[in-house]
Amino acid sequence: QVQLVESGGGLVQAGGSLRLSCATSARTFSSYAMGWFRQAPGKEREFVVAFSWSGGLAYYVDSVKGRFTISRDSDKNTVYLQMNSLKPEDTAVYYCAARPRGTSHSARASYVHWGQGTQVTVSS
Repeated sequence: QVQLVESGGGLVQAGGSLRLSCATSARTFSSYAMGWFRQAPGKEREFVVAFSWSGGLAYYVDSVKGRFTISRDSDKNTVYLQMNSLKPEDTAVYYCAARPRGTSHSARASYVHWGQGTQVTVSS
């Protein structure tokens, strides 16, 4: 059974930073490409960032470029999302997700495994 376990959410003031973590098994880490989505209240779940299948490239939604950074630690089978210069509009539940090879990095339907989500709240 594939498990993705997020952590690191919380409450932060605008301009602050948070780092989210997504831990999984070694098999999942090597078999899927990882990404992050978010869902704000009353809105659709949206793509934030994802690795390419090889892990050598990262694709960001325009609204977070220059502020968010995705990274990975193969020894820990963990993917991170460093979020800087946070804005109130970044407030959402953030989800880690995994997709198989050959699928679109930004399409929600590509992702076959999801974490439980972690709340990020940015106050103004």
